[in-house]
Amino acid sequence: MQIPNSILIVKLSAIGDVVHSIPVLEILRENFPSARIDWLIEEEAYGIIHRHTGIDHVYVSRRKSWQRRLLKGGERRAVIREIVRFMREIRSIEYDMVIDLHGLFKSGILTGLARGKRKIGMSGATEGGWLFLNERPIPVDYNQHAIDRYLKVPEYLECDLVSWKGDIEICEPDKKFIDRLFSSNGLSQRPVVAINPMARWDTKLWEPERFALLADRIRNELGCHVLFTGSKEDRAIIEDMSQMMEHCPFNVAGRTSLKELAYLYTRCPVLITTDTGPMHIAAAMGCHVVALFGPTAPWRTGPYGDGHRIIRAGVECSPCFKKKCDHMSCMKKISVDAAFDAVKQILLEKHVV
Repeated sequence: MQIPNSILIVKLSAIGDVVHSIPVLEILRENFPSARIDWLIEEEAYGIIHRHTGIDHVYVSRRKSWQRRLLKGGERRAVIREIVRFMREIRSIEYDMVIDLHGLFKSGILTGLARGKRKIGMSGATEGGWLFLNERPIPVDYNQHAIDRYLKVPEYLECDLVSWKGDIEICEPDKKFIDRLFSSNGLSQRPVVAINPMARWDTKLWEPERFALLADRIRNELGCHVLFTGSKEDRAIIEDMSQMMEHCPFNVAGRTSLKELAYLYTRCPVLITTDTGPMHIAAAMGCHVVALFGPTAPWRTGPYGDGHRIIRAGVECSPCFKKKCDHMSCMKKISVDAAFDAVKQILLEKHVV
């Protein structure tokens, strides 16, 4: 294979999917150390790869904000100018290789827009995303974990699949806020168990009362601090959960950047979470995860690596991959005892309690 001088990775979202793509970046950089490697991403997940030393340039698609501003109507000319500049920037370089790791129409359009001698993607692309490739899609097994599927791309490119870490690069400024938070609130005195209770799909959610009961048991029976994480939109809901608890937890939802959150999880021996982006951030950073799974398949998108615990109710209809459900038995049948026992087991194995 001819060694590429320039590569564009197209992986737009979501947070967990971008985390899963980092090993591909690391392998490409190791195999092609002198190549220019750029990344095209949407703004929501940009914080994951911001300042990554393996990337030469990041193109940020502001698709969602452009859509909102166009609907408002008052900024249409300004938005159109921004979109035109964005398109010109993408087309300003002819890449030896454009890799679409996303496999949707929105990524296919951008793959088609970019100038590239080779345009590569994986099988299973939906919404016609494969139409924008100029090579036969790389066969992948969708019953494999997402990371293992993505690694089929560098394998196809005859790369040496060297050891990779897959973690999120942290700089000193990313650590300062979290270190200050821990020291000023006495969080360094006892182990801190993190809980990330929210998710995009309603069907992935566990009942708030159960998170509250679990948090109190961790505090009372294991002697750990409890800290809740989440987005800015999650903060009010987590405050409501806190009102159900005997001991008020620390709530940093919406107060951290993605890289600060990644560093925070390195300070925690365990994270309890639904199937959502922060679960993958924690796993990538070496934090052991207790993951509550209902409508989705942990063998596809669970926390990657050893030492994690997957809690499932074992109902017959799971995984169904539905975003709406009338009964949500797969989540409702997960008990507080099951989650608590998994947390306790990890802490005992790590000699934290």
